[in-house]
Amino acid sequence: MKILSFAEYFVKASENNRNTGPFNVTGHPALSINAGFSDGLPVGMMIVGRKFDEATVLNVAYAYEKIRDAKE
Repeated sequence: MKILSFAEYFVKASENNRNTGPFNVTGHPALSINAGFSDGLPVGMMIVGRKFDEATVLNVAYAYEKIRDAKE
C-alpha cells in the first residue's frame, strides 16, 4: 500500500465529488439529503458532523426527513 502525501490525498479526494471532498480529507462525517423542491427543482442539504460522530449526522438526517415528509 502506497502512503500518499497530503497533497496527493487531497487531489484524489476532490476528484470524487467536489461537495464532499473537504470532508473526505478531514475525516468529518457528512451526507447530502433532499431538502425539498424550489420551482420544481430538487434542493439538497449537506449535514456535517464532528469527527467520529456519524450517529448524530444520521439522527439529524432522519429527524429532518420526518419533518420534511410530514409537511407533504
